[in-house]
Amino acid sequence: MDDQKTQIDQILTRAEDALRTARHGFEDLTGKDKNRRFSGLRNLIVFGRSVTWILQNLRSSLDKDFDQWYGPEQEKMRNDPLMRYFVKARNEIEKQGKLNISTSVHISSFSTGDLGRFGPPPPGAGAFFIGDSLGGTGWEVKMPNGSSEKYYVELPSDIGEVTQHFHNLPEAQNPELKDKSVEQLCEEYLRRLDQLVGQARNRFVSGGS
Repeated sequence: MDDQKTQIDQILTRAEDALRTARHGFEDLTGKDKNRRFSGLRNLIVFGRSVTWILQNLRSSLDKDFDQWYGPEQEKMRNDPLMRYFVKARNEIEKQGKLNISTSVHISSFSTGDLGRFGPPPPGAGAFFIGDSLGGTGWEVKMPNGSSEKYYVELPSDIGEVTQHFHNLPEAQNPELKDKSVEQLCEEYLRRLDQLVGQARNRFVSGGS
């Protein structure tokens, strides 16, 4: 019995580790370094999906007890537009290496005089941009070798707002998902995974019902 509990605890710990890695992805997604945005989103999706796969390893230790719990939870996920979408997104990353993201920019007020609010331009700065494919704002910088790099700065909210959405979200008209940003949907996805892992630990380790 002790060996079984140890095995169950180890599986749950691996699931929690995967969830923690997915949360680190969220931190990169929402952080100031826009160059880490897509890698963060990718890690969130890939490691978030692995949480449910790891949990299914509990079946070898729990047999029917696991199926009695996980069966209804799995059905909920199948009927959940958000959970279904993240499964699809993970498959697209693995098979096609892409993320279907659209960017929208809303400018409240912006003139050339506002450029001074972003600090001095970096050496070699060229065009100024708002809302690139990463949702960032900054300057295109010409490098000594002739290539271009992006220098990112923060966009003040009174100037404008850049939001990104999953543009191929199949349940776009679902009230729960409609018009929500990538960040909002990812945060909700992580919350649901956290609940699932918490339920498993409470039921199979802590002795809850």
